[in-house]
Amino acid sequence: MDYAAYRDCLIERLDGPDLAFDVGEYEARLAALRSAMARDGFDLLTLSDPSDLCYLTGYTTFEVSVQCLLLVSASATVLFVPAIEIGPAVYLSRVDAVVGYAWESPMSVARQVDEQARALAPGPAQRIGVSLWSGSLRPGLLSALQGAMPGAQFEDMGLLLDRIRLVKSAAELDYLAASAALTGRGLDAAADVIRDGVVDHEIARAGANAMLGGGSEFMSMQPIVTTGFRSGIIHTNHAGHRVDRGDVVFMEFGAVRRRYTAPMMRTATVGPPNDEVRRFHAVGRAVLEAVMEHARTGATFDEAARAGGAALAPIVDQAFFSGVYGYPVGIQFPPSWVAGSMFIARGNEALFETNMVFHLPICLRKPGEFGVGFSETVRVTPRGAVRITTNDLDLQSVD
Repeated sequence: MDYAAYRDCLIERLDGPDLAFDVGEYEARLAALRSAMARDGFDLLTLSDPSDLCYLTGYTTFEVSVQCLLLVSASATVLFVPAIEIGPAVYLSRVDAVVGYAWESPMSVARQVDEQARALAPGPAQRIGVSLWSGSLRPGLLSALQGAMPGAQFEDMGLLLDRIRLVKSAAELDYLAASAALTGRGLDAAADVIRDGVVDHEIARAGANAMLGGGSEFMSMQPIVTTGFRSGIIHTNHAGHRVDRGDVVFMEFGAVRRRYTAPMMRTATVGPPNDEVRRFHAVGRAVLEAVMEHARTGATFDEAARAGGAALAPIVDQAFFSGVYGYPVGIQFPPSWVAGSMFIARGNEALFETNMVFHLPICLRKPGEFGVGFSETVRVTPRGAVRITTNDLDLQSVD
């Protein structure tokens, strides 16, 4: 049986796709996207990021390394997948057509995209939007498409879909709340095993067991646990290190419900924290509260970042901070739970809208000594950000 027959057999046997949302939710998302397409003058969009495909169609897979492509016109959606992905494409997506191509020959899809594009948007000079900054769009595929479609104009669509995805529906907020509960359960379980002599792997395992056992799907990032002086080095993780008395233990977890992640950071010490650790903790909480207060409907991202910067000022020369006070979360796949590039940072004059959702990753690190991080995933309201997660923001000390 070839992949076309496999597809047709599944279509015949299944009643329809298994979707996370009702059909109206997907229709509203596509309508918003098509309105933005028309506004910006695009005839077609080609989307390749797994989270974009999931957001618009429901398509979900754990195999995100292969090249998939969603073609969106004013009237239709066509999903192109390698043969190995025909099953999830039929079973888990709502599109007008699923087109397969040989898994071992990804360049072959360019001809099929050209055929569909000519049918959906006839004309000698189609204007096609692509996401040039997406890590999922292979340069080879773009080159192949340009070669197969010499009359088309490929242009960067920029933040066209990112802006739509930032504002969450009530159903999306429900999934984020479910993720938040599981994330908190994982952090609590991990905290329970912290002690002098424990190995960092054991802390991560306790958190993962609690989240997966509680109903988390495969996570966009696995549990992050870093201890001792390594907690002062950003983006390190557990690697078989023993925890000793006096060490700081930094944890960052994000459970998943229907691909939605509400992450949290938390920090503990083995034995009483020293005065400098306490000071970093106090400043970090002040930064978090300042950003939450200023992340209100109608304010700019820059205003919230400046408020966070003012709270950080007492230790700005002693602490390394990433410069990003918040990033969007929602639907996402490995290797990251960051869902878009509209960051709460200095110089970003974008406006907050009600029900935008961000993770506020406030972690302050003294290089080579320690790091202290506490965060919340929050929803924007006219009165400021409100918590979706319910983190314990106290610095836990384990005897």
